[in-house]
Amino acid sequence: MSGGPDIDPRPLAGVAIRVDPADNCAVVKSGVDAGTSVDVDDRRLVIRADIGPGHRFALEAIPDGDFVVQYAQPIGTSRGLAPGDAITEATMSNDIPIVREIPDDLRNPPPPRLPDEAIGTFPGFLRPDGRTGTRNFLLVLPTSMCSSHEANQIATIAEFQHWSRSRFPNVDGVVAIPHSKGCGCSDGSNLDITMRTLANYADHPNVGGVLMLELGCEKTNQTVVDRWLSEHGGFSWNKPVERIGVQSEGGTEATVLRGLALVERMLPEVDRFHRTERPVSEIVLGLKCGGSDGFSGLSANPSLGIATDRLIDRRGTAIITEVPEFCGAEHVFAWRAKDAATARAVYETVDWYKAHASVFGTRLDDNPSPGNRAGGLLNIAIKSLGALAKAGSRRVEGCCGYAERPTSPGLWLMQGPGYDQEATPGIVASGSNVVVFTTGRGTTIGNAICPVIKLSSNTETFQRMRHDIDLDAGTVIEGSETIEACGDRVFRHVVDVAGGAPVHAERTKHREFQIWSECSVSL
Repeated sequence: MSGGPDIDPRPLAGVAIRVDPADNCAVVKSGVDAGTSVDVDDRRLVIRADIGPGHRFALEAIPDGDFVVQYAQPIGTSRGLAPGDAITEATMSNDIPIVREIPDDLRNPPPPRLPDEAIGTFPGFLRPDGRTGTRNFLLVLPTSMCSSHEANQIATIAEFQHWSRSRFPNVDGVVAIPHSKGCGCSDGSNLDITMRTLANYADHPNVGGVLMLELGCEKTNQTVVDRWLSEHGGFSWNKPVERIGVQSEGGTEATVLRGLALVERMLPEVDRFHRTERPVSEIVLGLKCGGSDGFSGLSANPSLGIATDRLIDRRGTAIITEVPEFCGAEHVFAWRAKDAATARAVYETVDWYKAHASVFGTRLDDNPSPGNRAGGLLNIAIKSLGALAKAGSRRVEGCCGYAERPTSPGLWLMQGPGYDQEATPGIVASGSNVVVFTTGRGTTIGNAICPVIKLSSNTETFQRMRHDIDLDAGTVIEGSETIEACGDRVFRHVVDVAGGAPVHAERTKHREFQIWSECSVSL
C-alpha cells in the first residue's frame, strides 16, 4: 500500500474536503494511501501515511504550538505537522483557546419571514389549545419505574388486540413510556425534571388520550402528579385521561385487565380527532445526532441546518440540545444570539454542565465515544463544531431547561445531555413534534410519541442500514448533491413526515424513553 509518490497527482477535491478556505487541514473522503500526491491550490503535497475516511491530513506546515483549523475554528494544537501528515491524537493535542467575550451591544437581526402564502401546509391534528400534533397516540404513562412493567404490558397487548388502523384510522397506536425514575431518589431537581417530563408527554399535542398508572406508594404517585399538574396549569386541553393503580387494583394481572378495558373505552374518543391542513410554522423540529463520524459535520449536519433555516423562515421552531457537545464551540453559537443576554445564557448553559460534570470527576472531553474517534471525531471540539451545524444559521432566540417548552418560535437551546436515550425524550418533552437524528456510524433510535427521521452522513451506512435510516446525505460527500439541495430534500421530508408519512423507527417500533437525572452525569 505504502510507497513513493504517485506518478499522477490527484486534485484535493477528489481526495478530501476542505470545509472552509481558512482551514489548514482537510478531511479524507474514502481513504487515501501513503505516497498519494495531492494538488492543493498551486502546491503539491504527498500523503505521508495511510489515512482512513473521516480523518484528516495537514494541508500545509503547522508548526509545533500552532492551531489546527477546521470549520475556520481551532480544533487542536499541532505537535509539529508537515504538509501531508496525518492528524491524529499523537500529532495534535486537544488544546484550544477558550472564548468568552461578548460585546454588550450584541444584536443579531431576526430571521427573514416568508409571506403567509409561501409558508405551506401539512395535514396535522389541531388541538383545542391551538397547538398541532403530527401524530395521535393513546399514551399509557407510568408515574414511576414501579408501574412501568404493567404500563408496557397494557400498551403492547392493547395495540395488538384492541387497536388497528382499520378500526381507528385517526389513532397512530397505543404506546407506553416505561422508565427508571420516580422513587429511590432525592427530592429537588431530580423529581422536578421527572414530573415535568412526564407531564409534558401527557400534555403533548401528539397525544390524544392518556392512561396514567401508579404503583401507589412511590414518590411520584398519582396524588403527587395531579398536584404538580394543578400547580403548573394542568392539561392544556380536555383530552381523555384515566387513572389506575397497581396496589389499588390488586396487583399486576388485575391492573393489566383493568387497563385494557379502559384503553378499549378510550380509543373511540381519541379517534374523534382527524387531520386538517395546518401551516408548516406549527412544526417544532428536534435536532439530534448520535453515532457520529468525521463526515457528520460535513454532510448530514449542515444539510439538516439548511432544513432548520427553511423551517425557521416559515416561523417554525427548532430545538437543539446535547450541551456537552457544545464544548469548544459554544462561542460560535453564542455569537449568533439575538442579544448579549441570550449569548451569556448560552455560555451559562455550557458552563453549568462543565461544573456539574466536574463534581463527579468527569470532563466534557470524555464525550466522544470509541466509534466517534474511529470515525474521525478525535476530540470534543471537532465533534462540537460539526454538531452545531444542525442548527443552521439563524439567530438563537433563547435557552430553556430540560423538557421545558420554548416561549417563542425560532431556534432554541435546551439544557441536557448528549446521551441519545435521554436527550431525545427531552426535546420531545420540550414540544418537538418531529425529530431529525443524524448519524454516521448508524443508529436505530425512535421515540414513543414522536417520529424520528434518521439522516446518514455517508452512503455506505445508509445502504447497510437502509431499513433503519430514512435519508442519505452521503450524496454531499460524493459530490452528486450540494448541501443546499440535500437540505431542501430533508426539509420536504420533514413536512411529509409531519403530515403522517411513516419513518423507519415507527415501522420497527423503536420507542426509546428515559429521563435525564441531574444527580448523575450523562454525556
